[in-house]
Amino acid sequence: MYQKIGLKMATSYSPNFNLHKRFKNKIKFIIIHYTGMKKETDAIRRLQDSKSKVSSHYLIKNNGDVVSLVPDLYEAWHAGVSNWKYFKSLNKNSIGIEITNPGHQYGYRNFSSKQIFSLKKLLNFLMKKYRIKKYCILGHSDISPGRKKDPGEKFPWKTLAKNKLAFWHNLDQKKIKKFRNKNISTNVEKSTFLKNLHKIGYNNIKGFKFPKNSKYLTMAFQRRFRQSLINGNIDKECLLISKNLCKNKD
Repeated sequence: MYQKIGLKMATSYSPNFNLHKRFKNKIKFIIIHYTGMKKETDAIRRLQDSKSKVSSHYLIKNNGDVVSLVPDLYEAWHAGVSNWKYFKSLNKNSIGIEITNPGHQYGYRNFSSKQIFSLKKLLNFLMKKYRIKKYCILGHSDISPGRKKDPGEKFPWKTLAKNKLAFWHNLDQKKIKKFRNKNISTNVEKSTFLKNLHKIGYNNIKGFKFPKNSKYLTMAFQRRFRQSLINGNIDKECLLISKNLCKNKD
């Protein structure tokens, strides 16, 4: 099956999943992670270790090969405490894809062209099979702001969006850069930005006032949609991007 779509797939099952089988229509999201470990072999070992209580459905190795760890119709333990829109604990409704990368703690680096090639193939296959929309391809940091950073600011979301495998704004990045670090002057604009995050799907916002976690939410947004500067500050560039995403989301 996977050979037909040009993927080299190996099966090496993990014991870390819920035994209750879910219905196909329960799968609404695909969550992308990085392994965040120094060695790929250690990452695979951890995903298969029953003591770790961690797994994913797929792992994309450094060379682009894909490992199937948990069958799609079972809940792998990859998302943890998570929220998106009205969904909570996204393990129940998602497929998790780990990509080998040492992460921010061990020398975060660009993802290889082989990894992204395989990811595109895998996403295209899974999106068609489970009728998953491009707005439901998310990063771990999207659903767990403040707790997670992966897949991080070096992950090529814009490239995926060009292939209709993720969503992105359609603003000219060179033109909007002039609004970077220009502070928003009113609380109304700050509230508008946080409301826009809520409309997009970020769901750790209460009251739209200035929650303690607004910096983490802003950083998660920047790590996804304004990747060249992640500082947690709400500026006019961020506001413009958020407005554009809300306008073009449906």
